[in-house]
Amino acid sequence: MTSAPRFSKRGSAAGQSESPKRPRARERARRWRGAGGEAAHPVDRMLPPGRLLAGGLQHVAASYAGVVAPPLVLGAAVGLSARDLTFLVGAALFTAGIATLLQTLGCWRVGARMPFVNGVSFAGVAPMIAIVDAQGGGRINALPVIFGGVIVAGALGFLLAPYFCRLVRFFPPVVSGTVITLIGITLLPVSFGWIQGGRPERPTPLSNLALAAATLVIVLVLRRVLRGFLQQIAILLGLVAGTVIAIPVGAVDFTATRQAALVGFPTPFHFGGPEFQLPAIISMCVLMLVCMTESTADMLALGVIVGRPADERTIAAGLRADTLSSAVSPFFNGFANSAFAQNIGLVAITRVRSRFVVAACGVMFVVLGLSPVFASLIAVVPQPVLGGAGIVLFGTVAASGVNVLLGAGLDKPDNLLIAATSLGMGMIPVISRTFYGDAAIPDGLRIILDSGVSAGCLTAVILNLAFNHLGRRRRGAAETGAVERGAAESESGSGSGSEEPPIPATH
Repeated sequence: MTSAPRFSKRGSAAGQSESPKRPRARERARRWRGAGGEAAHPVDRMLPPGRLLAGGLQHVAASYAGVVAPPLVLGAAVGLSARDLTFLVGAALFTAGIATLLQTLGCWRVGARMPFVNGVSFAGVAPMIAIVDAQGGGRINALPVIFGGVIVAGALGFLLAPYFCRLVRFFPPVVSGTVITLIGITLLPVSFGWIQGGRPERPTPLSNLALAAATLVIVLVLRRVLRGFLQQIAILLGLVAGTVIAIPVGAVDFTATRQAALVGFPTPFHFGGPEFQLPAIISMCVLMLVCMTESTADMLALGVIVGRPADERTIAAGLRADTLSSAVSPFFNGFANSAFAQNIGLVAITRVRSRFVVAACGVMFVVLGLSPVFASLIAVVPQPVLGGAGIVLFGTVAASGVNVLLGAGLDKPDNLLIAATSLGMGMIPVISRTFYGDAAIPDGLRIILDSGVSAGCLTAVILNLAFNHLGRRRRGAAETGAVERGAAESESGSGSGSEEPPIPATH
């Protein structure tokens, strides 16, 4: 006997079709769940298009200056024309977008699938300028030599990634916390340089200080009074408000927008085919090791912030994305890519952990690289405005590192010594960029020492090995020997001819 159909309160049978609103609601719910029905991690959640667009714009605003700064500096050193310099900047944006998409979306075992922005590493500026200087009169001919070195270094780094990732075991909280703190501290001078208008050797104009202070106050007020999605895009809203305020004082220049072309594709090997010279290859290989070290530290830092710790497999996949994109970038006139620490602070302060938001940023970079006129719209944001927002962004990274150090057992003298020494070594190039300038130091080692993150990271890893691994083994061996000697003495004492019977055990 079949039971009668059940009816809902509205009188419809249970088996009949649902309201058209319910399937859409269920579909939205599925996007927030994994394939097995379990709740998806925030990193893997797909957000609505509006939030993707706004979040992606924030990441573009935070990293745009970092992407275009290396090609601008290198192009000036080579002596490129304004047209070629614009082309080089567009190529950097295009390759940064491809690298970011590869890192966030992933393909096979390539890509950490975390909210990472990849772009041109500023650590490569010094060695690339050294290659330019070595070319003498034909300075523009240095670009093919640089491209050849980056291709080889990227390919070797790709092969090395599965082995390099095993260093993660040497990054306990005392090391990772120190590195995260250094990332924020070393980025703060970048923000200060923006406030100074990119000329730190000159006194800061009062108008720049006013714009930076206004932007900083606006961001803080918005973070305090807004709620929900608007609070998450407070940085973007602060940048827009700061730019609007800067227009009446003449701090916004729209010249680049009026002169920029609508479409411009980065022609492969625009500056000539790659040339492979051994000194340049060695220099770029050292640079690639530095980039891999910094990317490893960045992945560990981001893993803590998003609540998904980066394991060896994740780091290996992330390093493959870094190195593969670096090897391919020279074909489109790009340079070595690495993870951008600037965006770690944005993830920390907005708490938007979806990797698809950063993937949207990658798409925007590709569009900016293909359309110089759109790229110039981002460039109209005055540097002092960026600097005011950067204080919040980069300070948040440093504070996140301090938070990790709080749980790193600094009450132990060894851990306190590791953190203190590593922070001091990492601060040297931050305070004095010429500290190692006159010293007889090999160029490869100087690249590491001139990077506060690399120097501090290397110091922390070495000291952690010395105090918490090698020292622990020696202490363990000593303790084992003491126990064995005590046992031997007790045995010899019991067999020395004593006539006293053993004391029976009591229950």
